[in-house]
Amino acid sequence: MFRPLNRIKQALSEEECLEIMKNELRGVLSLNGEGGYPYGVPINHFYNEEDGCLYFHGGKVGYKIDMIRENNKASFCVMDKGVRDEKGWWLNIRSVIAFGKIEFVEDEDMVADISRKLSLKFTDDEEFIAREIQDSLKTTLMFRMKIEHLSGKRVREK
Repeated sequence: MFRPLNRIKQALSEEECLEIMKNELRGVLSLNGEGGYPYGVPINHFYNEEDGCLYFHGGKVGYKIDMIRENNKASFCVMDKGVRDEKGWWLNIRSVIAFGKIEFVEDEDMVADISRKLSLKFTDDEEFIAREIQDSLKTTLMFRMKIEHLSGKRVREK
């Protein structure tokens, strides 16, 4: 169902793919939009090693949520910051794409736990994180993507 990479020599290992998913702050979540138009939205994420799922959060209403409810198939693309080649202007970049189905997380304790872990990617201020979770837990919608296919590759911009 999922196609293999054309340029197999550029393929990343699963470990490299997961490292990028864990460490990078943001990616683009792509959904099936209205009228057959694709919808890609930049979003932060948390890769949970315990269950191998990607977690996202947002408000309980909006276009993104409507599109997920209509069709839960999605892809999520992340790329690292790249490394400038010593001999030129180009970057060497690693990119990862995950495909899977999204489901909403109903368990409030899990929403709080994943929200905390996601927040720790941005700040280590535990008091701030606790306050934010307490203030916004009731209005936060957490959703996860169960990864069905994962691949990554090295790209040399030159």
